[in-house]
Amino acid sequence: MAEDHGKKDRVYDIESRLIDFSIRVMNLVEALPDTRVGNHVAGQLLRCGTAPAANYGEAQSAESRSDFIHKMKIALKELRETRIWLLTIQRKPLAKPQKLTAILTECNELTAIFVASIRTAQRNKTRGASGRQG
Repeated sequence: MAEDHGKKDRVYDIESRLIDFSIRVMNLVEALPDTRVGNHVAGQLLRCGTAPAANYGEAQSAESRSDFIHKMKIALKELRETRIWLLTIQRKPLAKPQKLTAILTECNELTAIFVASIRTAQRNKTRGASGRQG
């Protein structure tokens, strides 16, 4: 029973981190310059940077392991797109470097977590399909 509780805590920890990440993205978007370029980048970053939290929420209600993997992969794609926009902001530069360091680090950490979760789910799906117990 304690294992189940630990798993729930990890789920909510990731959910909480994703929500915090979304808020950090929103704050960064609001700090971007009100220019043609700033507005374009802001719109793109706002869409992809807030999507992982919602996609993760959908993954938690997946109808099958395949559905879970699919939704997690969508969240991962959004995290990777977010990273590209953050690096673009950094190189342009459209925001102060100190505003980007922590959010880039969190984006990279969340990406690593999603990659590992997807690999684990795929491995478990393969084991389940072959009838082996893990």
